[in-house]
Amino acid sequence: MLVVKIGGSLEGAQPLVQDLAHHDGELIVVHGGGPRIGAELAARGFETRFEAGLRVTPPEQMAVVEQVLTLLGKELADRLSKLGRLAVGLSGRDARLLRAEPLDERLGRVGRITAVNTSLLFALMSRHLTPVISPIASSADGPLNVNADEVAGAVAGCLGEPLVYLTDVPGVLADPADPESRIPVLDGAEARARIEDGTIAGGMVPKVRSALAALEFGAPWVMIAPGEAGSLPRLLSGKLGTRIVPEKISREV
Repeated sequence: MLVVKIGGSLEGAQPLVQDLAHHDGELIVVHGGGPRIGAELAARGFETRFEAGLRVTPPEQMAVVEQVLTLLGKELADRLSKLGRLAVGLSGRDARLLRAEPLDERLGRVGRITAVNTSLLFALMSRHLTPVISPIASSADGPLNVNADEVAGAVAGCLGEPLVYLTDVPGVLADPADPESRIPVLDGAEARARIEDGTIAGGMVPKVRSALAALEFGAPWVMIAPGEAGSLPRLLSGKLGTRIVPEKISREV
């Protein structure tokens, strides 16, 4: 089984969706929605702000965010189903799949995952259905917007399964200015050190932190790799991306 996180822009993503549909094995897909959320908020006259790579979500924007993400999940599940992999688009609020608590009042309706209903995921997969998860979670006082990288990390960690982040970058780079400086394997200690010294920066920081959290939860490894046609078999063979592993494993690689 693999947990795969993809971005929320489905425009031009059909080759990647085809790869997912034809993957020989069980998948759980978690998706984001940044570009479409930003466009919809702008169309409704709302301002978009980020802090530390996280979208600030005031209460008055929460309904828009949830609508966009839910529709995206349904669209992605429909595409996979049409290609032969029957899929179900799920909000994290369905059957309390994802539970969360507010992260920081300055971020508004942004949450931190506290629990995952893995029984729902196993029930769907036992029927040969692929879960496609939108990163909206339940909380004591309504829905919360959760960073999709964190959701993917929590799901993989709770299941004890590998996680793949498909992104628009080659992986973690030794030199952020050099796309050819991909680091094939990175252990947890080195990843933390590279965040501290600024080598890992910007939007890569929450992604790597989510990877580290997934390892702490129980995922055996996490891969950050480019989401392009044919990427899944290549990254699984080590030809693409950066594999982040617990420190004790990295010494054996």
